[in-house]
Amino acid sequence: MRIIGLDLGTKTLGVAVSDNTETISTGLTTLRFEENKPEMIIDDLKEIINYYNAGLIVIGLPKNMNNTLGDAVLRTRAFIKILNNNFDIDVVEQDERLSSVSANNLLISADVSRKKRKKKVDEVAATIILQNYLDIRKGIENG
Repeated sequence: MRIIGLDLGTKTLGVAVSDNTETISTGLTTLRFEENKPEMIIDDLKEIINYYNAGLIVIGLPKNMNNTLGDAVLRTRAFIKILNNNFDIDVVEQDERLSSVSANNLLISADVSRKKRKKKVDEVAATIILQNYLDIRKGIENG
């Protein structure tokens, strides 16, 4: 089964996909929408989910560093409701604290320019979120 990973921002949605063995996460794209209107990209997301025949969505849950829930979590959970209303597929939350920082650091270490980093950071963050989920799941299964 393929799994889709998502990183929701205020104007972007980073998208990643797993391989069939649910071992490796690969970045796909960043979908853009009007500020706080992610419902605009549901058709694009539907195409991706159908193309990869995905059986699960993992979405980053942006908790605060002290583990409290802020406005970003409320936006994410509102988007999860949109996903649940539009797709017959389970949606799982994955703690995403520091995923964007890790994504930026990774892109900086790869010597990606600031302009290009801005376009890729959400896709890379989605890849990290999904990879963390896959690693945790494999660790649990493999004991």
